[in-house]
Amino acid sequence: MTAVVAETGPDVGVPWHYGDPMREQRTLTGAEGVVDLSHRGVVAVTGPDRLTWLHSLTTQDLEGLQAGRGVTALVLSPHGHIEHVLYGVDDGETFWAHTEPSTAPALVNWLDSMRFLMRVEVADRSADYAVVWSAGQVAGDHLARVGPDSLGGRELFVARDRLGDLMSSGRRAGTWALEARRIAAGVPRIGLDTDHRTIPNEIGLLGVAVDLDKGCYRGQETVARVHNLGRPPRRLIRLHLDGSVDALPAPGSGLVLDGRAVGFVGGSARHFELGPIALGLIKRGTPVEASLTVDGIAAAQEALVDPEIGLHVRPAL
Repeated sequence: MTAVVAETGPDVGVPWHYGDPMREQRTLTGAEGVVDLSHRGVVAVTGPDRLTWLHSLTTQDLEGLQAGRGVTALVLSPHGHIEHVLYGVDDGETFWAHTEPSTAPALVNWLDSMRFLMRVEVADRSADYAVVWSAGQVAGDHLARVGPDSLGGRELFVARDRLGDLMSSGRRAGTWALEARRIAAGVPRIGLDTDHRTIPNEIGLLGVAVDLDKGCYRGQETVARVHNLGRPPRRLIRLHLDGSVDALPAPGSGLVLDGRAVGFVGGSARHFELGPIALGLIKRGTPVEASLTVDGIAAAQEALVDPEIGLHVRPAL
């Protein structure tokens, strides 16, 4: 089946589906299927100081990272807002990470500016390597990342000249199927389900992408203060959209309660079991039982982050 390629949105340029997105979603639930994520950025960090250096810059404990162990790390602003995300794995010589489409150059530039006298080299390897999400094992010796946010599969770093062979060797699924799986799992996507003001506490990333016991890093003061006091300004929700409407909301559209905006919607998709679903970020004080509207579509909310989240309430991704 010829791929239908996404023409708009964050996944423009890669296969959206192969003719039957609902069947493709079912395929992924059976530990089969591969998804082309070759539009994502790939960053490589080499040098003997790479893990200590990255540990000092990001939210994750990387100093003693074992080869092959997948991690998620964030780069925060001095005020604790999420600026970059790295979905990474170290192979013993190089720390490999993939990140959101079109963001690798800015991430590499920032990392380069922070090298100082450290023995590290940073490179954008997006032209040489692609990312493929796989629901199960695939042939070959590709480096794989598996983490708590890998949606039950693994992300493979694949040389671009081997991408076609890998995709043709498995049952293919498009980004529609993977996005539906992600939203159903309540896993936020940085830059789509977040904005420039988002802090990790609001979207359930403490303990997943933020190590609460590590030393100082940029933005830590905000994360620690909100964690200690609880009650972050906003909270992540899953939305169950009115299935009688033949449309999905545009990312960034306002979530409305009683005529006033209380947040915004992020990614959305039609799920093969749950119907139309989306993720949203809303004000903490919005009643958890309140029904919302977005782009004129009725939406029931399901809490993913407790409004009182803090030391006494731990998130579950």
